[in-house]
Amino acid sequence: MTPATAADLLYRPVTELADLVRKGEVTSRELVEASLERIEALNPTLNAFVALDAERALAAADAIGPGDERPFAGVPIGIKDLTPVEGLPLTFGSDLFGDFHPSNDSYLVRRFKDAGFVIVGITNMPEMGIVPTTEPRRYGAARNPWDTARTTGGSSGGAGAAVASGMVPIAHATDGGGSTRIPAACCGLVGLKPARGRISLGPDVGEHLTTVAGVLSRTVPETAALLDVLAGYELGDTTWAPPPKEPFARTMQREPGRLRIGFTLKPPIEAPVDAMHATAVRDTADLLVELGHEVEEIDPPWDVPQLLQLFNVAFGTFIALVVGFGATIAGREPTPEDVEPLSLTMFRQATEDSALALHAAITQLEAFSRTLIGYLAPYDAVLTPALAERPLELGEIDTTQGDGMAAWARGGQFTPFTATANVTGVPAISLPLYHGDDGLPLCVQLIGRPAAEGPLLGLANQLEVARPWADRRPMLDF
Repeated sequence: MTPATAADLLYRPVTELADLVRKGEVTSRELVEASLERIEALNPTLNAFVALDAERALAAADAIGPGDERPFAGVPIGIKDLTPVEGLPLTFGSDLFGDFHPSNDSYLVRRFKDAGFVIVGITNMPEMGIVPTTEPRRYGAARNPWDTARTTGGSSGGAGAAVASGMVPIAHATDGGGSTRIPAACCGLVGLKPARGRISLGPDVGEHLTTVAGVLSRTVPETAALLDVLAGYELGDTTWAPPPKEPFARTMQREPGRLRIGFTLKPPIEAPVDAMHATAVRDTADLLVELGHEVEEIDPPWDVPQLLQLFNVAFGTFIALVVGFGATIAGREPTPEDVEPLSLTMFRQATEDSALALHAAITQLEAFSRTLIGYLAPYDAVLTPALAERPLELGEIDTTQGDGMAAWARGGQFTPFTATANVTGVPAISLPLYHGDDGLPLCVQLIGRPAAEGPLLGLANQLEVARPWADRRPMLDF
């Protein structure tokens, strides 16, 4: 298979690829070989994958034949380096974890496998998934296929580079403060943060205030189809999102009708918004009016002074748990040689905080969520920029300098619009509606109602039909 043929194949929708395998027009081995060949050609530059599993992937592909009714049988996928895959490295981008290989799959990975996906490897991410760029000390920077001097975003940055460059047609992602939507915005992809509790984080992670799992894809229909596969209660989950009345993919296909949509350019934290992103939001607002919706500018009460500090306590505690897990594996307390300064700072701050401080922060965040969701209740969706700036140049956010907190603050300036959806638990999606004059993708964000991914996907699909983007590809001349 020539490089051009492999690229054309791997840029096709995952539903279409599975159908080709099911009909016997393409074999799963051909898809997996095309993926591995493309990774071999592009990864030395893009650094999207940090580990491959070629032998097992080809063996799994050979076991899949025509007529396999699993919805994605034979389609290659990458898994982010923070979710257990039996027999593959799990390092959270950190030296602390050494060569740790888990002995079990997460529930999410099991669902990918049960749906027929073939895992080809593990994708790059920032250490511990903290910042919105992907430049871990252990593995080095993932590079944006649209401009290799720019970030892919984070923390699912390796996944973003892999899908945007056609190494895999889809990739696993997670989102604790924008970590799916930010790489989608940087790399020109669709990134849905599902509702809190929609997809189980078990068996190794329990209920979590901010973090949810999902995928990075090229189209809204693919994202909807994957949500139907991944969503749902797993035995032992303490909380879960209410199941939809019908499959998400079916709701997505329905005309959304006339919706009331608010839009805002006011970030939840003080940060300047690039003119190109502001124009994209206003152009999208005009497009929504053309599509028959009622659109108005709003002033949401989300610029609460203490909100960032409360989020830091809740998010930092989760980071500390991950660092503590690594310390248990390493058999020693974390040191500057094991982890980057930002990870160590968050770990130490969390261990100094009391349980009362954590509980108080979560309680106050829940109170903020109730106020904000109450304000947004009259609106079917809220439109914002996906980013406040164009994708940053590599090195702009450096987690290895000082105590790392300057990098944490800089990340907030870059991505001020994303974390609110994590705090409130509502679904949100980044859409690559435009392309900037600088040659980079230009995305907007839509925030939906609580536990209402179906209607949000329906609105997103209507925008995709009106302004298709799936045929845009980066020029890969390396």
